[in-house]
Amino acid sequence: MIVLHLLHPIDATPVQTWRFASGTLIRVGRSSTNDVVLLSSVVSRHHLELCRVPTHWEVVSLGANGTYLDGQQVERAKVVDGSVIRLASTGPKLQIQFDLEERLPIDPEELERRRRESTQVRVDAELPTRKERSTLLTPS
Repeated sequence: MIVLHLLHPIDATPVQTWRFASGTLIRVGRSSTNDVVLLSSVVSRHHLELCRVPTHWEVVSLGANGTYLDGQQVERAKVVDGSVIRLASTGPKLQIQFDLEERLPIDPEELERRRRESTQVRVDAELPTRKERSTLLTPS
């Protein structure tokens, strides 16, 4: 399982969490077609993808405003447990958390089987309260 935490812009505590069963692709952006939808003016409709490759997960930047991994702008980079991804230089931050299975290399045949079956299964999404949402949409 891979877990993404949306971090509060000031104190970096999780304000929303998404949990995904093991898969191969997670899409993040402003469009409702994404697995993780973030409503922010600096987030592109299709801002980034998290892709499972045989030995690890990678972030792939698709957005016009850039993607930052642990403070460094990236186009494509390996992510590890605890990595923080920022969408645009002033946008929301997501922290990645892996369970043990996601930290281990995966057999290429198993990876291909997962790709064929489905992209991602959304297991859980904890939604913020109205007050928390208004705080998230306020510029920092």
